[in-house]
Formats: sequence, C-alpha cells, structure tokens
Amino acid sequence: MKYRIYLLLVFLLIVACSNDRDDLGSDVVVPVSIMEIHAKPIQQFFSTTATVNAHKEARLVAETVGYYRLAQHPEESRPIAMGDTIRAGQPIAYLDNPELESSIKIESQKLNLDISKREFVKQQSLFEKGGVTERELRNAERAYIDAKYAYENAKLQLEKMIVRAPFDGIIVDLPYYTPGTKVTANSPIATVMDYRTLVAEINLPQKELPHIATRQKVSVTNYTLPTDTLWGVIDQVSPAIDPDSRTFKATLSIDNPHLLMRPGMFVNVNIIVARKDSAIVIPRDVMLYRRGSKRVFVVEKGAAIERRIETGIENRDEVEVTNGLNENERLVVKGFETLRHRTRVKIVR
Repeated sequence: MKYRIYLLLVFLLIVACSNDRDDLGSDVVVPVSIMEIHAKPIQQFFSTTATVNAHKEARLVAETVGYYRLAQHPEESRPIAMGDTIRAGQPIAYLDNPELESSIKIESQKLNLDISKREFVKQQSLFEKGGVTERELRNAERAYIDAKYAYENAKLQLEKMIVRAPFDGIIVDLPYYTPGTKVTANSPIATVMDYRTLVAEINLPQKELPHIATRQKVSVTNYTLPTDTLWGVIDQVSPAIDPDSRTFKATLSIDNPHLLMRPGMFVNVNIIVARKDSAIVIPRDVMLYRRGSKRVFVVEKGAAIERRIETGIENRDEVEVTNGLNENERLVVKGFETLRHRTRVKIVR
C-alpha cells in the first residue's frame, strides 16, 4: 500500500513539473522590431568598376621657338598657375621671339594688303569704263589675293608665339620653365581638361548584353565620396564579344557639374537593368532561408507568423516580394533570427 502511494506521489510530481515547464514556455515573449509594408520604387543594378577621364583634354606644346613667359591671371596680380580655371582662347604662355617677329613683317604685310586692295578696287572701276584690259584687272585681283594670304600667314606665325586654351577648362599640368628660358618647338607647355562631364569605358560579361542599351542610366560613386552619387548614361555599346575575355565594351558619359570627381578616379558603376515604380519591397537582410525557400516573419495578434515568399528584382539592400506579403502588414526586421511559427512577440522600437 505504501509502495502504491509512493508511485502516485512521484507521478503527480512529474506531471506538476511538466505543467510548470509548459507554463514557462508559454510565457516566453521575444522582443522584436517591425516595419509596416508599403509599396515603393525599386531598381536592380549590375555593378562594375571603371576609371573616369575628362570629356575634353588637350596637351599643349610650343609650335615655335621662343623665350618662355607665363601669361598673367586675368583677375589676380600673379602668373597663371596649375589648377586655375581658364576660358577658351585665353593666353597661358608667351614664346617671345623678336627675330621671328621681325622676319614676319606684320605691319609691312598689312600695308601691302591695303595697297593691293585699293588697286584692285580701282582696276575694277576702270574695267567697267573700258579703261583697262581684263588681264590688267586679273593681275590686280591676283596681287590682292596674294597680299591677303601673306598677311593671314603672318598673323598665324605670330599667333604661334601665344599658347592659348582651346576650350573652357582647368589647367591640370604646367611644366616649369625659368622665365626667359628659350624653349624649342614641341616642348610641353600645359595640359587643360574640362571634366564637367566625365567619360569611362567598361567591360561587361556577355550574358549582360541583352540588358544593356544606349541611354540607359548609371550611377557612379567613389570610396572617397561615399555620400555623393553622380548620374550618367551609356553612350555606346559594342555588339561584339571579345573572344578572349568573353566580355563586350560600353562607354559612359557622366555629369559632374560641381567637379566632385576628378579624372583618373577609380569608381563603382551601377547600371540600372530593371525598375518598378511601385512594388512590395523589403530589406534584403530580413529574409531567412529555411527548407529550401525564402521566409520572413510578420506579426499578427501578438504572434510571429512565418511566411514563405517569392521575390522579383533586387539590389544590394532591398528585394521585391512578388508573392507572400501584402501592404500594411507588419514585417519583423529585428529579432527574427530565433523566431518560430507562432512565437509570442513583443514589439519594441
């Protein structure tokens, strides 16, 4: 009898402990953070890298022999310097050469042109009145044309003594010469760049060829400017595949109005290959991979409900959900790692 009573007590104790454990489990509440789901735009990118270059670049050299002299800055009392912004046609340096100026005889050439022009006009008037022959008129015309060519050539020779900017830009290189040093023809004088627009060449894998087209938008970032994104377009796409690398070439044009990026920078290029203006979009890092499918948790009536989802276009940070979620549902974005279906949760901020 005592033995039966002992067994009954042991049984009741086990049941009580089991009930205690059940009660303890049912009281566990997991703190989570949520976001309410709303439709929003999403873009899918193909990422690559490139080196950007100036849209315009000119390396200026001396076209004649002369004694080197830097031009003065138009707004400051100092010579032109590397880094200065310069306008098209603005002088950068002079190559003084008195001997060349003397041999060109620019004033004499101009005087000869004036005399030849007046003589030609006079001969035209006389020819109309029958005072000269046609040969005499043509000889006067030829002399006028020759004088005009001689004067224009003299001006061109003098112009070679001035090194001017070919377009609006920035002086990015200015080799040093001691003022008054005699420099020879083809000596480097300056390099001017206009990089308000940048260009880049990229090589993409052949599988991306159907997704890449001209006028397609691209975003460009540099690791030294993490918060500044520039935008551009694809200008050209080669239809040929390189047989060695199995890639094709494309060129980009990038707007750089504030000169944030500089020529030669190594950049990350994101090409927009797909876009939706309105879609169910969730953070990429809230997805779990369980039992061979993608799953997330939503909160319903104080419990975490596991949902199997299907996805569409995606990028590094976000993913489109094409099936499994609806607008205005509450998606668990923090604390989801340990959740199970119907786990009790407490929403915290």
